[in-house]
Amino acid sequence: MPFYQSDEIRYHTFESLEETEIVHATITRQGGVSPQPWASLNVGGTVGDEAARVLENRQRSFRALGRPYESLYDVWQVHGIEVVCTDSPRPPEQPHLKADAILTDQPGVTLFMRFADCVPIFLYDPIHRVVGLVHAGWQGTVKKTAGYAVRAMQARYRSRPQDILAGIGPSVGPHHYEVGSDVVVQVRQAFGAGAEDLLKSPNGGSEKSGVQFDLWRANLLILEEVGVQQIEIANICTACHLEDWYSHRGEQGCTGRFGALIGL
Repeated sequence: MPFYQSDEIRYHTFESLEETEIVHATITRQGGVSPQPWASLNVGGTVGDEAARVLENRQRSFRALGRPYESLYDVWQVHGIEVVCTDSPRPPEQPHLKADAILTDQPGVTLFMRFADCVPIFLYDPIHRVVGLVHAGWQGTVKKTAGYAVRAMQARYRSRPQDILAGIGPSVGPHHYEVGSDVVVQVRQAFGAGAEDLLKSPNGGSEKSGVQFDLWRANLLILEEVGVQQIEIANICTACHLEDWYSHRGEQGCTGRFGALIGL
C-alpha cells in the first residue's frame, strides 16, 4: 500500500487505483498548521480548531495532490445513506448538503471527506469515468451506505458494478473497535448469518466481555453484495498509527480529522 510525500504532506494511495488516470489519496495528519490536540493537518471544522487553520490545512492537502482548491465538493457527513451526484464544485457560500456518499463524472470536481476512524471508501468506474467517495462508520456500515453509492452509480451514470474499482481506506481495525450490544443487534439484522464473521469476542470471551466489529470486512461484503468484484483493502488501523492518523477511539474523542479526496 503506497505512501507518498509532497513537501510535508504524507498520503496513502491504492495500488489498483494508481494504475488509472485519477487522483486519489487518504491524507495523513502530517504537514499542517494546527496545534495539539489537532496536530497537525486537521481538516475538520467542527472539532474546535480555528477556521483559518482548517482552511490552510485543506488548501495544503489539495496542493499536495495537484488539485485546485476551488474544485472542492464536500458534504455535511451525518452517518446516513444519502448519495449526492454533483456536476460542479461547491461554492464557499453554498450550504453543505447532508450526505455520506458523493459522486461525479466531471474532471473539474474534487470530492472531499473527513475521517477519524470511520471508513473511507473510494469508487472508480473507468468505463464511464465516474468517481465516488463514501463515509461509513458503524451506522453507515449497517445501513450499507456503500451499496447505495454503487446503485446510484448504476442509475445515474450507467456504471456496471463489475467494472468498478473500490478501495477501503485507513480506518479503525476490528481489534480496536469494540461495540455494545445495541450495535451487535443491528449488525446481525443487517448481515444475517454473515454477521458472525464480522463480530468477534476478544480472547475467546463471551459477548458480555465485549464484541469487536470488523468494519473492513463488513464493507467488503456490502460491495460484493451489489456486484463489485475489484476491491482493495488498505488494512491500516488508524488507532494503531496515531503518528499518521487521527483516531476517535485511539485519542478518546479529543482529536482532529484527516482528509480523503478523489477526482478525475
